[in-house]
Amino acid sequence: MAVAKPIQPDADGGTSGAPSSQKHIKFTSEQYPSLKRDNKFTELNTDHVQFFKELLGTGSAVIDGVSTDATADLEPFNSDWMRKYKGHTKLVIKPGSTEELSKALKYCNDNMLAVVPQGGNSGLVGGSVPVYDEIVVSTSRMNNIRSFDPVSGTLVVDAGCVLETVDHFLGDKGHIFPLDLGAKGSCQIGGNVATNAGGLRLLRYGSLHGNVLGLEVVLPDGTIMDDLTTLRKNNTGYDLKQLFIGAEGTLGMITGISLLCPRRSPAVNVAFFGLESFEHVQRAYREAKGQLSEILSAFELMDGRSQDLVYEVTGKKRPLESEHPFYCLVETSGSNVEHDGAKLDSFVDHVMEEGIVADGVLAQDETQKQSLWSWREGITECLGHWGGVYKYDLSIPLAQLYDLVEDTRARLTSAGLVGEGPEKPVVAVLGYGHMGDGNLHLNIATRGFNKAVEEKLEPFVYEWIAERKGSISAEHGLGLQKKAYIGYSRSETMIRLMKQVKNLFDPVCRISFPPSMQADSEWAID
Repeated sequence: MAVAKPIQPDADGGTSGAPSSQKHIKFTSEQYPSLKRDNKFTELNTDHVQFFKELLGTGSAVIDGVSTDATADLEPFNSDWMRKYKGHTKLVIKPGSTEELSKALKYCNDNMLAVVPQGGNSGLVGGSVPVYDEIVVSTSRMNNIRSFDPVSGTLVVDAGCVLETVDHFLGDKGHIFPLDLGAKGSCQIGGNVATNAGGLRLLRYGSLHGNVLGLEVVLPDGTIMDDLTTLRKNNTGYDLKQLFIGAEGTLGMITGISLLCPRRSPAVNVAFFGLESFEHVQRAYREAKGQLSEILSAFELMDGRSQDLVYEVTGKKRPLESEHPFYCLVETSGSNVEHDGAKLDSFVDHVMEEGIVADGVLAQDETQKQSLWSWREGITECLGHWGGVYKYDLSIPLAQLYDLVEDTRARLTSAGLVGEGPEKPVVAVLGYGHMGDGNLHLNIATRGFNKAVEEKLEPFVYEWIAERKGSISAEHGLGLQKKAYIGYSRSETMIRLMKQVKNLFDPVCRISFPPSMQADSEWAID
């Protein structure tokens, strides 16, 4: 499970010592001096803090850095999972209910206080941490499983429920959550919905736009929008909940979610293959769709460099004896062990005989299944071993999916940035992702975040995507990282309509990523 934090430079700027704490992360406002705090927002004072203490109590529900020194307690809320972004918040509030959150946001609205919604803080684009002194509003105390209907498979939960906890709850009842992520041990359902997270099960169960039945949302002015229906059909007017799925908290804070959870498959099989080219990977996927059809639940792509890094960091035995330029992991989920096993065996025999795959292995038990999955899910954790990671989550037409990795590698290599030794900032350029969704995760592992590398990557990556009519964000969202680049994926008309929707729900841009920042691009939504 890829949930550990990447290793960042030590206190001396290297990576030989112990990983640095958050206090050694450079402030976002220093990294990007062009960002300016919007002075229309009020600066926090002790009267504001006192209101929240009276509303929420003086315990852990309020972390007060205004009237006391709470630097250590505030650090986890000020910096992101990647340790790339860091803000200056002096106050964290943790409402315990929808009503408390409503009163808190109304007060912020009346007093022109900027806020940043924060769930499990496992995002990868800097959307859940402040840049300046925004109030962090954490949903961690709103963590109740409200109800579950085993007949319809309808689940209702608070936004702060952790994904893995909910999936275990459903597992005991013979059901499964329709989303699976490497960060499932820390990410929260509200954040998953707010970012429209995709993950490992989308090929089988579809996106959250289809699985979410209803939402409860607190709007920026404190109004509670109760659309927490459990109905599968409701054709009465606009389906407003869809606006909040993938909006990253910019239109309001999700507090409750109802969604459809499928039955857990009793027959799950996992196969791991080595392939000699990306063309062979495409052929394997085509055959998998045709032969495995209704039981195909995952088809994950990993290039050879990604697997080399997992091996270098973990030292564990590779799944296959020989090494290959590409690997894929295939999972099937069905209801009949013998039937599904026979279909998978037939598929394996076919792709081997046709020379589509060069080598492969089938998991024989649950331990082996988890071991094979670790070579895919463990990539994210291992990438941070050398210092920093530049991560790009992209949708690309399938035939061109891997071209971007090769073009980026060539670009950075020709610039003299890739190689061994501390003078070369880039350790490796690699790609992996969800083949079935056309979703590539382009990753550049570095020995620390480096402006020379960043300038070679941006806007090059986004321009490359725009030329092929792809998306600069497949499942991670825009956040701060991609806020100024939305125009590479959306037309001027689309952006104008988004601004109108934003202005309707939050006319002063109080909730955003980040809210207290003046728009730095004509493309920016807020």
